[in-house]
Amino acid sequence: MNDVSESLKILVGVGGGIAAYKACALIRSFTKAGHDVHVIPTPSALQFVGTATFEALSGNPVSTTVFDAVDEVQHVRLGQEADLVVIAPATADLMARLAQGRADDLLTASCLVATCPVVLAPAMHTEMWQNPATRANVETLRGRGTVVLEPASGRLTGPDSGPGRLPEPEHIASLALAAVDRFGIFRRSLAGRRILVTAGGTHEQLDPVRFLGNASSGRQGYALADIATQRGAQVELVAAHTVELPTPSGATVTRVSTALELQEAVAALAPSVDAVVMAAAVADVRPASKAAAKMKKGGSDDLSTLALTENPDILRGLVEARRTGDLPEDLLIAGFAAETGDADHTPLDLARAKLRRKGCDLLMCNQVGEGVVFGQPDSAGWLLVPGDQAGHEEVREVPASSKLVVASHILDALEELFPAS
Repeated sequence: MNDVSESLKILVGVGGGIAAYKACALIRSFTKAGHDVHVIPTPSALQFVGTATFEALSGNPVSTTVFDAVDEVQHVRLGQEADLVVIAPATADLMARLAQGRADDLLTASCLVATCPVVLAPAMHTEMWQNPATRANVETLRGRGTVVLEPASGRLTGPDSGPGRLPEPEHIASLALAAVDRFGIFRRSLAGRRILVTAGGTHEQLDPVRFLGNASSGRQGYALADIATQRGAQVELVAAHTVELPTPSGATVTRVSTALELQEAVAALAPSVDAVVMAAAVADVRPASKAAAKMKKGGSDDLSTLALTENPDILRGLVEARRTGDLPEDLLIAGFAAETGDADHTPLDLARAKLRRKGCDLLMCNQVGEGVVFGQPDSAGWLLVPGDQAGHEEVREVPASSKLVVASHILDALEELFPAS
């Protein structure tokens, strides 16, 4: 396993598409993190962005042909020494050449000798992405171990819109580095599955401008949706309040605000999915009533007390609905436990008790606190799976890593619970 906190040698390939300009931000993202970046554009990519730009951003010379630096055997050396190859945009033509094993320019030749992760971020019109020839090339590449990311949906060249848009550069960088950090993270192991993921923190309104909430950023839920879509699942993402995050490619997003709205959205979607992962930070309580106008200090409002009522236990409700037959009996249900521990119990103690109380199939426990887990790009914790009637749960430690990698550990454990097909 590579430690992506260390400097990596990264080849950034650039295909000849209009999205080539976004490669500039991708290069900057890698160099800003301290990685050594070599840019290899295709000849047609230079029709969109010039050599000088790539050299200035990477700090390394740029070439497109195997006939440069022949004395250094550059077309072999660059691929051999790379820790990661990322191609963005990967056009339909470039993927076709890679699928055929061509070596007719420096980029394709370098890919043939690379033994590190190779990550392609496709960008093209929807019809090209969905064309049977492109689909066959994608499957060929994936079958050989190349990571072909799902494209984003959105505005394309001209007035067209649909799947085929290049994901945002920071998003590509995060996914690519996750591929280095954990082998097989993007294997297509969830093809044909439907997964419901909740994310973010709920806001319970006190008055028109104030609310009760928490510090959840939604990053872990979005990471779960990201990895699940890249593994081939059809993902329904129910998102409460989050920081600004890119929509996971291919996921359908339902926006909610309160715990009751989240409960309603989950209830509508749960009957048609194979698994529910409750990663949202749902407020335990809400105001018993919402003030019609902003409450004022020194006025008629009594701000010294606040009447609260409990929110529904959505996770426990799902388990109960499965038990009574209101949900499919083979629906898998995973939950989260954000724990600080107390004077008598560790976070893991409290998570074990929660798993027994909730009755779900899988529980991810995080030890949270100020500046830890909530709002952070990294996470760690323990995965708990119910054990025998004596309560001997299976506990798996999840080491500190990016939330994308943590998401892959959670989905690995969930996949083990699916019945053999």
